[in-house]
Amino acid sequence: MTIDLRSDTVTKPTKDMLEAMMQAKVGDDVYKEDPTVNALEERLAKMFGKPKALFFPTGTMANQTAIKLHTNPGDQVICDKDAHIYNYEGGGASFNSGVSCKLLQGHRGMFTAEQVVEALNPPDFYHSPLTALVEVENTANRGGGSCWDFEELKKIKSVCDTNNLGYHLDGARIWNALVAKPETATDYGKLFDTISVCLSKGLGCPIGSVLIGDEALMQHAIRIRKILGGGMRQVGYLAAAGLYALDNNIHRLVDDHNKAKEIGEVLNGLTFIKKVEPVETNIIIFELRQKTDETKFLRLLDENNIRLSGMGQGKLRIVTHLDYTDAMHDRFLSVLKQVKI
Repeated sequence: MTIDLRSDTVTKPTKDMLEAMMQAKVGDDVYKEDPTVNALEERLAKMFGKPKALFFPTGTMANQTAIKLHTNPGDQVICDKDAHIYNYEGGGASFNSGVSCKLLQGHRGMFTAEQVVEALNPPDFYHSPLTALVEVENTANRGGGSCWDFEELKKIKSVCDTNNLGYHLDGARIWNALVAKPETATDYGKLFDTISVCLSKGLGCPIGSVLIGDEALMQHAIRIRKILGGGMRQVGYLAAAGLYALDNNIHRLVDDHNKAKEIGEVLNGLTFIKKVEPVETNIIIFELRQKTDETKFLRLLDENNIRLSGMGQGKLRIVTHLDYTDAMHDRFLSVLKQVKI
């Protein structure tokens, strides 16, 4: 039995999800004639209270399209130093949109409205890039699956409105935040101009993300998707997995969160662990007391067919997910308690 805790992207479609996919009615989505894709887009747009949504093969492409829609070459995007769009999208912001990122020193991937105000470049000072967009990631991956305070998000929205800035949410794991916190999808739709949501992480789909947004911005989204190579044909087979996941896999995220919290508690009790970030959702980030122990620790886990991710700078990451069963959980906790370094 291999226990793969590197990411919630490692899940495979369940038998019921595969059945839903095989029963999908499809058409050519480049002509916008795939009824299942259209149904998924309409459902997500309605869920977030937005007029438009567009299916993408990846979350990176959805985020990159959003950046392109909000900016012009030479503009600047404000985001956290740990943001996915800066660290894990291959430099796409500069390559695709010709923009730079002003990185904020947030806490666990989250910053404040005051920090945004301080980061703004004066619009009439032509020596500096024009600030055009504020980007938020919820939950914050490198922050340990941390959930933003919604009141702070509203304050940042006010700053954006006052300064005529775009406001984009990288909601790759927004489903986890919606389960952990009292806000609704509609609440987020009222705040953000564009929102990307991922179907292939916590919801267990094999592929797919969706960009949701306001009409004026989204009217060019399909053109940008085409330019980036994201136009697909009978993609309804994949969209059907998304529809199934929305019906069946959101509320079960609570199980992932509970398992993550139990793992965090065990890690906190081990003498060789230096620090465990607060566990709010399905991600656990922790550090060993001695960085030299990392190779030994990972080797011991590998000998027990357990896999997790090294994040650099001495940090390790565990992500619980749909395919991480109760039996795997019991086995993992047992192995952790027996590790000697």
